[in-house]
Amino acid sequence: MSGRRQSWGNVRRLASGRWQARYTVGYQTFAAPRTFATKRAAESFLAEARVAIDRGTWVDPNAAHITLREYATRWLDERQLLRPRTRELYEGLLRLHVLPALGDVELGRLAPARIRTWNASLLKAGKPGRPTVAKAYRLLRTILATAVEDELLARNPCTVKGAGTERTPERPAATIEQVYALADTIDPCFRVLVLTATFTGLRLGELRALRRSNLDLLHATVRVVEQIQELADGSLIVGPPKTDAGTRTVTIPKVLIAELEAHLAHFSEPGADGLVFPGTINQPMRRATLYTAWKRARRAVGLDGFHFHDLRHTGNTLAAATGASTKELMSRLGHASPRAALIYQHATQERDATIANALSDAIERTLAQPDAKRLQLVLPGADEVARAPVIAPRRRAHR
Repeated sequence: MSGRRQSWGNVRRLASGRWQARYTVGYQTFAAPRTFATKRAAESFLAEARVAIDRGTWVDPNAAHITLREYATRWLDERQLLRPRTRELYEGLLRLHVLPALGDVELGRLAPARIRTWNASLLKAGKPGRPTVAKAYRLLRTILATAVEDELLARNPCTVKGAGTERTPERPAATIEQVYALADTIDPCFRVLVLTATFTGLRLGELRALRRSNLDLLHATVRVVEQIQELADGSLIVGPPKTDAGTRTVTIPKVLIAELEAHLAHFSEPGADGLVFPGTINQPMRRATLYTAWKRARRAVGLDGFHFHDLRHTGNTLAAATGASTKELMSRLGHASPRAALIYQHATQERDATIANALSDAIERTLAQPDAKRLQLVLPGADEVARAPVIAPRRRAHR
C-alpha cells in the first residue's frame, strides 16, 4: 500500500483468512462494515472511502444507525417556527402514513427501493388519497434532506419521480345565480359571509378573524391582516397570514356594500375590534357551526359536494374571467407564487372566445377595405387604443 494510504488506513488478515479494512477520520477509527475475501478487495474499499472523504461525501457509518422515528421526532422538535396547523399536519402525516412502515428503519438502510415500495403501497391501498400520499412523501424527502445536511446520509434516498406532486381534482365553480341561491337559503347570519367569501376571495380563516376596523366601506376595501386557525382539539389560534403575500388589501365589489352595512348593523360585534362574522358571545365563529348550516343550504339548492372553500375558487375563477393578469390575481388571492393564480386563468375559455371573436371582427373589417394602405386596428370595447399603423395585406393576382 502507498505511504499515504497507510497513514490513515490499513488492511489485515484475520484468523479466518478473510481481510479487514480499517481507516481513521479525525481521531476516530472505523472498520469496514464487512470483511473481504482478498487483500485487493479490502484495499479497493479503502480507496473508495478515501475518494468519498476527499469529495466531502463520506458519511459516518455509525451516525446512520439512528432510526427514522428518532430522527423525525428530533427534526420536528427543532422546527419551533412552524405554524400550529402545519405542525399538526406534519405530526399526522408521520404518525399515520410514514412511521408505521418506515419508523423503525435505520437512516442508513433507507434505500431508494425501500422508499419506492412504501410509496407504491400507499397508492395501491387507496387510502389515504393521492394528495395526502404526495404530502407524506414531500415531508419524508424534506426530513431526509436535512439528514444529508447533518452528514448522516450521503444522498437523499427519496428519488421517486413525481411522487411529491399533488394531482388534486378540479374543484367545481358555481354560477353567480347559484351563489346567491346559497346566500338566500343559508341562515341569515351567514348570508353575507357566503357573498364575501365568493366575491373577495378571502379564505375562511381570514373571514373569521375579520374585524370592523379592517373594513373601509367608504372606499370599498378590506384589509387582511389576521387569520384564525382551528386545531383538531378545538383550540383557536389567531395569527398573521401564512406568507407576507397573504397580508393584503382587497377591493370589495360595490354591489356588496349595502349587504355588508346591513350585516354590520344586525350580526357583527360592536366596536372597532368587533368581529364582522362572530360566533357565540365573545367567541369567534366555529367551523362546525358554519358547516352544519352550509350542508343544509347546499342540499336545498342541489349542490351536494360543493364545499365552502369552493366559493373562493368560484370567485377567483370569475376574477380571472375579467381578464385579470397573473400578478393581479396573485395580489387579490394572497399567493406568493404564480402557480395558484394560473390555475384560475386556465378556466377562462369563455372570455378567450370573446376576445377571439372581437379580433376576428376587427380583422374582417380591415380586410373589407382593400383600397386602404395604412389602417388602424381598433378592438371594440377598449378604453385606450394604440394608434399604431397596420399595413394592409397585399392581394396576390391569380394567373
